[in-house]
Amino acid sequence: MAKRLLFINAGIIIKHQYFATSLKNLTFARSYKYLSMKKTLRWRVAQWFEARWWKKYLHRKDMSSYLKSKKSYWDSILVLINKTLDLKPGQVVLDAGCGPAGIFISLADYKVIAFDPLLDTYHQTLPHFKKEMYPDVTFFTDTLESFKSPIMFDVIFCMNAINHVSQLDEAFLKLYNQAKQGSRIVVSIDAHNRQFFKHLFRMQPADILHPHQYDLPEYEAMLTTLGCTILQTELVKQEFLFNHYILVAKRTDYSEATNK
Repeated sequence: MAKRLLFINAGIIIKHQYFATSLKNLTFARSYKYLSMKKTLRWRVAQWFEARWWKKYLHRKDMSSYLKSKKSYWDSILVLINKTLDLKPGQVVLDAGCGPAGIFISLADYKVIAFDPLLDTYHQTLPHFKKEMYPDVTFFTDTLESFKSPIMFDVIFCMNAINHVSQLDEAFLKLYNQAKQGSRIVVSIDAHNRQFFKHLFRMQPADILHPHQYDLPEYEAMLTTLGCTILQTELVKQEFLFNHYILVAKRTDYSEATNK
């Protein structure tokens, strides 16, 4: 029994050392960020308006009340998808496109890496987000397309972010390739529910914050064609033009998708 405990403890130490070493490698890799990503003009404009929107939105909101409300929201989302999420304490979790108050604020029991292309801007301009407020989260400023980690993740969240990327196919491929076999990929989307406006917004960018305009079946297909199984599709909010969904997918394909 003592020998077994010794091996278990040794395994835990090795696991933690690997995680720490991987984080160092990830930090080094960030010096090469953005080299391969295509930043479209539409994406650049959307990012500028995104930063502006957050600053205006949070300007009159009490920081403590807002963060308490936001954590309560994320807690409710985790309860909603709990049965298919298979989230266990100590797992390594990625919050991709985390924003200033992403789901990372509700993941205190996990090893969390969070990144967003506007993270430095949020840190400098928003009192509601300072990196030191979350000492157990490792933050990076990066895009989803450029992000690369030696760590494979047990659970990947991409909440309210996939609509904001520049290259959608590359972004979904990155989520897939950073996920362990059998792990969960959780994506929330604003999906068109009216075909006319979907095609209209593609031709004329009336929705300035979102460079991409797709419906629910199209978003689901972006995951299933990579080798994922959709475990849960949850309608969170219904509106005239868009419905807000959460998709929980399981990576089931045992062959790696080819990086672009």
